[in-house]
Amino acid sequence: MPTSIDLNCDLGEGAGHDGELMPLISSANIACGAHAGDRNSMRAAVRLALKHGVAIGAHPGFADRENFGRREMAIAPAAAGEMVFMQVRALQAVALEVGAVVHHVKLHGALYNMASRDSKLAEAIVQAACATEKNPMLYVLAGSELERVARAQGKVMVVPEVFADRTYKRDGSLTPRGRNGAVIAEADAAVAQVLSMVRQGVVLAGDGTRVPIRAETVCLHGDTPHAVWFAQVVRTKLAAAGIAVRSPGV
Repeated sequence: MPTSIDLNCDLGEGAGHDGELMPLISSANIACGAHAGDRNSMRAAVRLALKHGVAIGAHPGFADRENFGRREMAIAPAAAGEMVFMQVRALQAVALEVGAVVHHVKLHGALYNMASRDSKLAEAIVQAACATEKNPMLYVLAGSELERVARAQGKVMVVPEVFADRTYKRDGSLTPRGRNGAVIAEADAAVAQVLSMVRQGVVLAGDGTRVPIRAETVCLHGDTPHAVWFAQVVRTKLAAAGIAVRSPGV
């Protein structure tokens, strides 16, 4: 049974409670100015992460602010790779200014979902991550095509990610946001799902299927109204179960 788990959260997106969330997590995925954020918000989030000893991650996505980067868009693999490369580089430049380093890369929204099932996109994104630094760390949807491609290439450190407040299908993929029941609203149910994934390596799909899953990091969304309260509940329950919170590789 694992004795620790990483809690990651998407920050620098203008939700207004980064300062309250940062002490509760171990990894921060910082918007790189495309779906949200700008140079100032990146700098503020990086400084907060440094203050609280939180690992800094780049969170690249589609430059579609109207839809918060959650609308799927047609894109060639090479263009997707270039987009990821440029956004990671932008955060690395900001981090360098304040004496920090970028610890990992985690895709955002629609790009995350598309790369999780499209091997060509996945290959381009792994190559882009490798172009930003040697042996980069990539947070990926557990059991996804992106995880398979990243492991097969053997050039990145792969961290399988699970979600506290999202439901799953029997194939291990996330229930699309547009469907009923895609988001878990009850904190108790979300915490029970987290503990099942972390301690037993199993998630209960919407149809009742017990799906094996590997959890090395748990995503807590930072853009919801009750994000801080929810993070506090998850952190408290993990501590009660004897599970420490720490970022991978740190």
